[in-house]
Amino acid sequence: MTLPETDLSLFKRLRFILVETSRSGNIGAVARAMKTMGFSDLVLVNPRFADALVDPEAVAFASGAQDILAGARIVGSIAEALEGCNYAAAVSARLREFSPPVTAPRAIAFQLAAGTELRAAVIFGNERFGLPNEIVEQCNVLINIPANPEYSSLNLSQAAQVVAYECRVAALGDEQAASPVGFHGDAASLAQVDGMYAHLQEALVAIDFLDADNPKKLMPRLKRLFSRTGLETEEVNILRGIARHILVMAKKPR
Repeated sequence: MTLPETDLSLFKRLRFILVETSRSGNIGAVARAMKTMGFSDLVLVNPRFADALVDPEAVAFASGAQDILAGARIVGSIAEALEGCNYAAAVSARLREFSPPVTAPRAIAFQLAAGTELRAAVIFGNERFGLPNEIVEQCNVLINIPANPEYSSLNLSQAAQVVAYECRVAALGDEQAASPVGFHGDAASLAQVDGMYAHLQEALVAIDFLDADNPKKLMPRLKRLFSRTGLETEEVNILRGIARHILVMAKKPR
């Protein structure tokens, strides 16, 4: 018997739940925050507007994450929203006298990423009133974002972005690919780098900057300097071009 393959990555195991959200725009902004970090499971509990997922403001604030809105569900209770989940984390700036253990986004993110048996939900409350105590008390942990204590007010989507980001970093771990942004040249070979040093040394001797009979530690120091840069082939060619020009100028009569 062949068992169906199961995706155990946190991107498939984590659900975002919004409770009694007042502004449709915030729902769209949360969808955008989720999509930018690779998450897609969104559930709304009793939003203020029944058509919140298709409201023009939600669509506008989603800004390309309309597929997250299209796949989201609206339910009538937190119990319905948590169906299929075995772990719940409330997100709140307000600490409670009676609450589950308090944790930070980074700590819970790594816990969720490592616990492949966990099908978790992070729960965000209403923009003005936050989450009611009865929901917080049902959760396994309370996530408190360590913001500026003198002004700790985060917009709903900002809080969701922080949590989504930390969960993405934890989920990817050391597998994060190099950014495709910017120029990435080929690393110079040892032979190319050694040739550059020889060429540069010749140029420095030609302009009397380096005494060939008493070089001291100039070249070892230059090698140490360049070794920290991770030289690329094009960069080696540039430096050899500079050395070549120095040698040409040094041969001209003064």
